[in-house]
Amino acid sequence: MPEDPAVIPVLPVTKVAGVTTGGAYELPVYPFVEPAELRGKIGRHAVVVIGAGLAGLTAACDLALHGVPAVVLDDDDTVGVRGASSRGICYAQKSLEIFRRLGIYERIAARGVSWSVGRTLAGSDEVFSFDLKSQPTFGASEQPPFINLQQFYIEWFLVDRAYELGTVDLRWKNKVIACEARRDAVVLRVETPAGHYEMETQWVIDCSGSRSPLRVLLDVPVQTEHVVDRWCISDVRFRTRPPAERWTWIHAPFNDDRAVWQHLMGDDVWRLDYQMAPDADPEQFSQPAVIADRLRRQFGPGIEYELVWVGPYSYRSQCLETFRVGRVFFAGDAAHVMSPFGARGGNSGIQDADNLVWKLALVLEGKASGRLLESYDAERRPAAQQNIRITTRTARFLSPQAPIDRLMRDAVVALAREYPFARGFVNTGRLSSPSSYVDSPLNVGKGGGRSVQNIALTLPDGKRGDLVELLEYADYCALGLITQPVDRYFAQELELLEQRYPVRFFRLQNAPAEAGAFAAVVDADERLSAELGIDGACICVLRPDLHLAGLLHEAGAPDIERALRKLFAHG
Repeated sequence: MPEDPAVIPVLPVTKVAGVTTGGAYELPVYPFVEPAELRGKIGRHAVVVIGAGLAGLTAACDLALHGVPAVVLDDDDTVGVRGASSRGICYAQKSLEIFRRLGIYERIAARGVSWSVGRTLAGSDEVFSFDLKSQPTFGASEQPPFINLQQFYIEWFLVDRAYELGTVDLRWKNKVIACEARRDAVVLRVETPAGHYEMETQWVIDCSGSRSPLRVLLDVPVQTEHVVDRWCISDVRFRTRPPAERWTWIHAPFNDDRAVWQHLMGDDVWRLDYQMAPDADPEQFSQPAVIADRLRRQFGPGIEYELVWVGPYSYRSQCLETFRVGRVFFAGDAAHVMSPFGARGGNSGIQDADNLVWKLALVLEGKASGRLLESYDAERRPAAQQNIRITTRTARFLSPQAPIDRLMRDAVVALAREYPFARGFVNTGRLSSPSSYVDSPLNVGKGGGRSVQNIALTLPDGKRGDLVELLEYADYCALGLITQPVDRYFAQELELLEQRYPVRFFRLQNAPAEAGAFAAVVDADERLSAELGIDGACICVLRPDLHLAGLLHEAGAPDIERALRKLFAHG
């Protein structure tokens, strides 16, 4: 994600649907409530989340769904960044499926913009394009490939959901200033408008962003790569709407032959990112008069528009050398920062929380070994490193610093103008996709580590639903999907495994009728079977984050128990 943009006030301002950020939006302001600790109450918390951003609020809501109360500490009293309109805007299918489970997807879909077409241009020549609707997996999930919406809306919806769930203690204007790690707890010192206090917690999830104080307090090593590449965001509302597609210019004649991004967001606002020259003055580049000239060059002299917000940003690549220090976990921008190309920053942080919470909840409930938590770093740090590698290649393509990189980029663009084979080498951002944990210590069989799409199903109660609802039906346990014969004795063994481990077994529709009394799940179009790669009699084990743990072909009860012991780190 880019660093927080410097805010440049812009006028005129028009209110949108009763809410207005920066010049054009009013963010909600949440009241400071004096914490119980300031009133002399001493308590020990299960989990404290630092930072009420995308990753932190996702973690807090997910913990609540798992029955784990959490305290969220945030040093501000609003969502988003005060004075900024759009930061992250593009939410990938995996994140949308997570939001479906958390209960805010419908609000996102109603406010945001779904899209599938992307075009890349060099001047007036289209050198690459795609339509996600043409992909074989399009439509398999109940959620679309992408929805664009300003980040503060997502955070706003998550805050509302946290209050609705009732077990999240949101503490605004609470700033962590010190941290003491003990053998069985973490003690945090917190600064508030009413004074300082200390609190003790079993676990900490640090989602406080790229300037995380805990990283410094705990002296966590970090690998950083600065990139000389600066951009200016211009959020604009037009009277005549451009196409609701993602357009990218590698060479834009209306931006001095530099790159430009064009995306539609919620509230009929277009996000335009203009790449600056290395020696440009960001403040001058972001002046309304300069932006007006640029818009006229791009859309024509008669363009009618409203400038909603404008601000420059730069970015860097950064990754901690460990995502866990004792009882403290790092997630989101506190763990990794990357360039924004391909929408991998915020989506990656959301998936960090999704990966961690089910493991932490099972450990707190005593249903899994504490060793299960070691898999968070083992899975999410390689995922972050992969995302950084992918986005760094895009940055080198869009802003080549070395002569060989510029030569390569120019050759690809020249060839792509004429030859289809070269268009696949055009790199303006490999779109965010769910991480695959192929080397995970939790994999138990064939195909382990793959993310599974949220397929539509008929649930055991006969109602139409999806895989996310089946997970809720199973009380967020692991899922065991049966496609092999199960006699009465085997069924009794599986029922005993359900009592010993956090897993629930279901019979897929195409499973043999002898599959005991286990409730049936109807996969009418066999999309789930295809998604899972089921090619015969097996037990399919799905993790609570809807990643495939593995396919166990013609497995007996001892095989399944060994797999569950490995999945929940009991071995």
